[in-house]
This record gives sequence, C-alpha cells and structure tokens, in this order.
Amino acid sequence: MNVIRIQQRAYQQQLLEELRAELRRRGIVTVLLVDQNGRPALEVPDSRFRPRRVFVHLAFLWFYWGDQGDERVSCLRLAPAADRIEQAAQEGWREGEQGEIGFDLDKVIGAHS
Repeated sequence: MNVIRIQQRAYQQQLLEELRAELRRRGIVTVLLVDQNGRPALEVPDSRFRPRRVFVHLAFLWFYWGDQGDERVSCLRLAPAADRIEQAAQEGWREGEQGEIGFDLDKVIGAHS
C-alpha cells in the first residue's frame, strides 16, 4: 500500500473515532472495525438491532451508510453528522442489503490520466 493510501486510511479512522466518541456520548453503541476490503468502518445498530456500517468517503468528505442521497452527511461538522446518523438509526435502516456508493474517483482519475 502506498504512503498516500496509508494516510487516507489513517484520516478515515480518525474521523470515525471522532464520530464514535460523539455517538457514544449520546448513548449509541458502536463498533470500530476494518471491513474485508481494508476500509475502516463504524458499525451502528438501529432501533431493531440491525447493524449498518458507516464509512468515510474522503473525496466528498462524507460519512455514508448506503447509496441513497439521504444516507450520507458531511464530515466537516461532527455534531450535525452525529445528529443525522442518530436519527437514521432511531428510525431504522432501510430494508435489504446495505448499498454502496456507486462511483470510485480513483477509477475516474485513472481513466483520464
């Protein structure tokens, strides 16, 4: 893994740790983990104890937990981000498999270089 990718993963982990601390202050149980692709994630159960993983998309500075427009929030302001994730968890995650954001900027950049 190159130096830039290592730094990106470290920054993603830092953002998730800050989010985890904020959610824990609100009484929400979370688990910080690394998925099968090596991405750091924060597992958050909803009101029915169904877990979803919250990831960081660095290109857009989002926390995201699915592929829908209302399943992402800016990382730039932690309290509002935690508010939105807490609300989504209380309402319950969408039914079905967790969606994945459908574009990869690394591939787009690679195609044009």
